[in-house]
Amino acid sequence: MTADMTGADVKERAAAQADQVSAEKHRHKNIPVFIPHLGCPNDCVFCNQRTISGRQFFDEASVEGQIREAVSTLLPGDTAEIAFFGGSFTGIDRGLMIRLLSTARGFLSDPSCPVSSVRCSTRPDYIDGEILSILKEYGVGTVELGIQSMSDSVLEASKRGHTAADTGRACAMIVGSGLRLGGQMMVGLPGSSPSDERDTALAICRMGACEARIYPTVVFRGTRLCEMTASGEYSPLTLEDAVARSADLLEIFDSHGVRVIRTGLCAGESLAAPGEIAAGVYHPATGELAMAEVFRRRMEEAVCREGLVGLPHVTFEVPAGAASRAAGQHRSNIRYLSEKYRIGRIKILEKSSLIGYNIIIHNY
Repeated sequence: MTADMTGADVKERAAAQADQVSAEKHRHKNIPVFIPHLGCPNDCVFCNQRTISGRQFFDEASVEGQIREAVSTLLPGDTAEIAFFGGSFTGIDRGLMIRLLSTARGFLSDPSCPVSSVRCSTRPDYIDGEILSILKEYGVGTVELGIQSMSDSVLEASKRGHTAADTGRACAMIVGSGLRLGGQMMVGLPGSSPSDERDTALAICRMGACEARIYPTVVFRGTRLCEMTASGEYSPLTLEDAVARSADLLEIFDSHGVRVIRTGLCAGESLAAPGEIAAGVYHPATGELAMAEVFRRRMEEAVCREGLVGLPHVTFEVPAGAASRAAGQHRSNIRYLSEKYRIGRIKILEKSSLIGYNIIIHNY
């Protein structure tokens, strides 16, 4: 406890910590089953799914054991969701798809098992009425669509093999079927501008997505994008650009009530292996940096709006669990605000009633 914490500060900190402990007691976990490249009709310029997923081959026989092992690590009160990721799930051999869904349904139908739903990721051009009926029959609750961009010129430059209209049609069908829609998009694709990316995020919101993932483009070896980088045809994102452009999207999704479940690729052994990343930047904490950037913007705006330059003390209240993000990596946000606005001391307290990136500022 710091010397200048008041009794109210202590009570609010205790309440926030209690909320966090309560949430941690009942976690919701994804159990990922990666199927690299299975079902993909073409290689996009950025894509090397075997590297991204960390799976060099797919062994159908191991799936049930893999899920069972993951279930065994869950704590009492946890819930879980089986997630088929890595390829275009609805584009794989129909028999294999149904066998995998049947395996997942076996866990769903077991009353003692905490698995409550199934999700899958796929391409917009691999969605139709028959596929959606199958997914619903086998307990799929969420379809994550690899939208990447809503700019046809960017999709063409990235060799995606589908159009923005295909995406719009697929999203309407998924939402219309009663399934939850997740939208996956990328930052820094060939020919993409920050404006294109903001338009894509807004479109994902308008098309009815409940959640989203943001992936800054990473240049992997063995991809066309690697060749484009070597020839000077493509310039990779810097970390600063990736963070700033991702933060723009976080603000859009937050303002529309769309939950961002990931920013940046998952850290994995294959990503850290020597030589896998050819150019550009990969940072395991991209999401944390982007969220910290959003908080910095909000705090700076509040300081300027309230005219709090040169004060000896300023206190920010932020949502429960968000204090470290608001402070910034290595307290970078606190240092930035202190130095730029000559604030003597900045405190960040957590308040359980706040959500998202909302903050309250006090000049004491």
